[in-house]
Amino acid sequence: MTGTPATGAPLNGYAVVVPTLVRDTLADCLAALAAAHGPGPDEIVLVDDRPGPDADPADLEHPLTVLGDLRERTVVLRSGGRGPAAARNTGIRAVTAPWTAFLDDDVQVGPHWRDQLVQDLAEAPPDTGAVQGVIAVPLPGERPPTDWERGTAGLARAQWITADMAYRTDVLKQVGGFDERFTRAFREDADLALRVLDEGWRIRRGRRTTRHPVRPASRWVSLKQQRGNADDALMRRLHGPEWWAKAVAPKGRIRRHAVITAAGAAAVALAAAGRPRTAAVAGLGWAAGTAEFAWARIAPGPRTRQEVTTMLVTSALIPPAATWHRLSGLWRHRGAPAWREVAA
Repeated sequence: MTGTPATGAPLNGYAVVVPTLVRDTLADCLAALAAAHGPGPDEIVLVDDRPGPDADPADLEHPLTVLGDLRERTVVLRSGGRGPAAARNTGIRAVTAPWTAFLDDDVQVGPHWRDQLVQDLAEAPPDTGAVQGVIAVPLPGERPPTDWERGTAGLARAQWITADMAYRTDVLKQVGGFDERFTRAFREDADLALRVLDEGWRIRRGRRTTRHPVRPASRWVSLKQQRGNADDALMRRLHGPEWWAKAVAPKGRIRRHAVITAAGAAAVALAAAGRPRTAAVAGLGWAAGTAEFAWARIAPGPRTRQEVTTMLVTSALIPPAATWHRLSGLWRHRGAPAWREVAA
C-alpha cells in the first residue's frame, strides 16, 4: 500500500467534484453545498459531461450563481459526454487537495455536511483510503413506493456509491481512477472501491448525511436500466465470478431472466416448427416465469392502474432485454483481463 500523505501534510483539506449533465437538480445540489456549515472546499470542480459541441455554457449560469462565495473556488471542465467515470477522472486530474469528495448532481448535502465531512476525514486512520457518506432517500409516506422509488431507495443501503464518497486523492491516482469502460452510472463505483481495497486500503462509513431525492423518470425506465447487465459482465471479467460477494451487491435475476427468455424463444420456435404441444409447454413456462416476476414487482407497490400496467408490460420485456445486454457485454468484454493482471 502506497500513497499515504506525508507527515505534516493537511489531512482534511478537500475538493468537491461534481459530474453533471446540467439537469434541473444541479442548482439545488450546489445551493445545499454552499449553505452547509463548516470549512469550505479548497476547490470545486464541476465537470460538464453533456455530449457534443452544442451544449450551451449559459445553462450553467444559474447553478453557478447559487454557490455564492464558493464561486471563486469553482472551475468548470468539459468531458465530452463519455459518462460519469470519465467525467470524474477529468475532475480528479484538476484536484490538488489531499481528499476528493464526489457528489452526484441530483443530491443535496445536509446542513452540517461540511463540518461533518472535515470531521470524517480528520478521524480517518492512515490506512483509510475513502470515507463514505450516509445516503437518505425520502419516500412518500401516504402510499407504498413504486418500483422506481424502491430502486432508488436501495441507494441508502448500497456500498461505496459516489453519490457522496470521499477518497484520498493520492489513492485515486494510485489505482488509476475510474475505469472509463463503465459508461453509465452503474458499477463504476464498486469497481473503483474493489481496486482500492485490493491495494490494502480500508473504506469506512462516516457521519455526514446527504439526501438523494427520487427524481422523475419515464415509466419505462426499468427497461433502460437493463443496460447495466453489460457492466456486470465487465465486473466478472475484472474481479472474478464472485465479485457480487466482494462488492456486497445483490445478485439479481439474470439467470431467471435467461431461463424465461429461453422458454419464450423455444415456444415461438417450436410453434413455427409445427410442434404445438411442446410449444405450449414452453409457453406455459414463459408465462409462469413472467407472472412471478411481475407479481414480485407489483405486490409491494401502490398497485395503481398505471403502476400495474407498467409492471406487466415491462416484466415481459425485461428478461429478453437483460439477457441481450448480458450476452453483448460478455462478447464486448471477452478479452478484458482481470484488473490485477493489468496492475502487475
